[in-house]
Amino acid sequence: MVLPEELCNQLAALAKKESRTVSNMAKVIIQEGVRRYSEANMPSQTPNSTEGFRSALEAQEIKRLKGARRRLRFYRPR
Repeated sequence: MVLPEELCNQLAALAKKESRTVSNMAKVIIQEGVRRYSEANMPSQTPNSTEGFRSALEAQEIKRLKGARRRLRFYRPR
């Protein structure tokens, strides 16, 4: 990707200020921008999905084990 020279200079200044490489600073800024964009354009799904998961678990029937497990007995041929 080709960036304008002014933007490259700003990125280099930010990277120097943060003691990062230019490519690492670009990665951090892109990740932060994507995160902010996602938060702004998509309603918060974490609480909804948690609530949905919880209600799905509560809606399941309770299954009990059928008695205690029995020991396996090995019969040796004589």
